[in-house]
Amino acid sequence: MAETTTSQQEIIATVKTYILEEFLPGEDPDELDDTTPLITGGILDSISTVKLVAFLEERFGIEFQAHEMSIDYLDTLSKIARIVTSKLS
Repeated sequence: MAETTTSQQEIIATVKTYILEEFLPGEDPDELDDTTPLITGGILDSISTVKLVAFLEERFGIEFQAHEMSIDYLDTLSKIARIVTSKLS
């Protein structure tokens, strides 16, 4: 029986690529790691956070609640991977 779950590392890689292409073109990919603050670090503002959530919902087939669109869930790649993983399970 094949396992079709998406790992947290796969989610992080997908989201990192999206953020680099959409919001940080030309930046060094090594500067964006699992714990880089995205919202509190100024990489994502309110508009880009909404775009990120729309991307996550479409890419992973999940739905975010309004209270989940906050730094508590979306401030780092690892936090994003955690919430996406919890919604996929």
